[in-house]
Amino acid sequence: MFVMKSIRRLIILGVVHFSIFGTAVVSGQEYQKIAQTGFQFLSVVSDARAAALGEALTAVDMRSSALFFNPAGMARMPGAFDVTFSQNSWIADITHNTFSAAFNPANGRYGAIGVSLQFVDYGEIQGTMNWGNRQGYIKTEIMTPSAFAVGIGYAKALSDRFTVGGHIRSTHQYLGRNVIIAAADEEGVDTRDIHKNIASTLAFDFGTIFNTNYKSLAFGMTVKNFSREITYEEESFQLPLIFNLGISMDLFDYTRDIGNFGNSLMLSVDATHPRSHPEQIKIGLDYTVLQFLSLRGGYIANNDEDGITFGFGISQFGLAIDYAYTPFGVWDSVQRMTARFTF
Repeated sequence: MFVMKSIRRLIILGVVHFSIFGTAVVSGQEYQKIAQTGFQFLSVVSDARAAALGEALTAVDMRSSALFFNPAGMARMPGAFDVTFSQNSWIADITHNTFSAAFNPANGRYGAIGVSLQFVDYGEIQGTMNWGNRQGYIKTEIMTPSAFAVGIGYAKALSDRFTVGGHIRSTHQYLGRNVIIAAADEEGVDTRDIHKNIASTLAFDFGTIFNTNYKSLAFGMTVKNFSREITYEEESFQLPLIFNLGISMDLFDYTRDIGNFGNSLMLSVDATHPRSHPEQIKIGLDYTVLQFLSLRGGYIANNDEDGITFGFGISQFGLAIDYAYTPFGVWDSVQRMTARFTF
C-alpha cells in the first residue's frame, strides 16, 4: 500500500512538473545561464538512438546504454548480455566515445549489473605562456587535454511495473599544464611553477521507471551527476547536475485490435531541469517497421543551437546499428554512430 501511494505521488509530481516546465518553455523565457558548471563532457550525448530522439529517453528502456540516461532502464533488457559502443564526432574536431556492457542473469531475477566508459579526445592544442617579447607570449608544448569517466551500475525490477537503478562514476579531466611565474627570488631570478590541471570526483546517478499498466504508458525520473564541488587552483565548480521527468508510450497500442503488423510508433517526452541553464522540453518519435528498420526524429526546445534531430537504425539477430544527424546551429552539424549487440 505504501509503495502504491508513493508511486501515485510520483505520477502527480511528474504531471505538475511537466505543466510547469512546459509553461516556462512555451512562454519563451530568455535563455540564460543560471549557474556555472564544469565537466561538461558528461552532458554530451554520444548514443545515436538517443540523439536522434532529441535525448528524450528518461522513460525508455535502453539496455546497457541506460546507464547514460536512466539506469532503471537496464532492468528489463532482453537477453543475458548487452554491449554497446558509440562514437560521436563532436564540434571543433572533438571526439566523444562511450562503451557500456550489462549482465542480466536469471532473466532479471537478481537484477542487472552494468559497466560504463566515457572518453573524450579534445585533439591537440598549442600551449603558450606570457613573455617579455614583442608578441607578449611564446609557444610551449603541444597539449593533449582529455577527459574520461568509468562507472558501474545496478538496476532491479521491484515489481512487474516499477524499476529502480543507480550508477556511480569516477570522473576525471586533464586540461594540460601551465607555467606560473612567481615573484623574483633574492638573486632577481623569476621562479616558475608548473601546474598540471587535473581534477576528479565521484558522480552519482539515480532513476526510476513506472509502467502504468495502461497499454505501454510509462513514467520515468532521474537525477544525474550529483557530486561534491571540484576545484581548479582557486575556483570551485559543480558537475552539470540535471533532474529529468519523462513519459513514453507506443502510439500504435491503439491499433492493436485491427493489427499493425509488428510495427511500433514510440513517443517520448522529457522535461529537464539542468543546473546550468533554464528548463527544456525534449520530444522524440521512433517508428519501427517489423522490428527491423527504425526511423527517428526529435526536437529540443529552449536552446539556441539544438533543434530538430534525425536518425535511423537497423536491427537483426541481436545486432543493431544506429545513426544520428543533428544540426547544431553555427557549429554546422554533429554525426553519431552506435553499434549494439544483445545475446
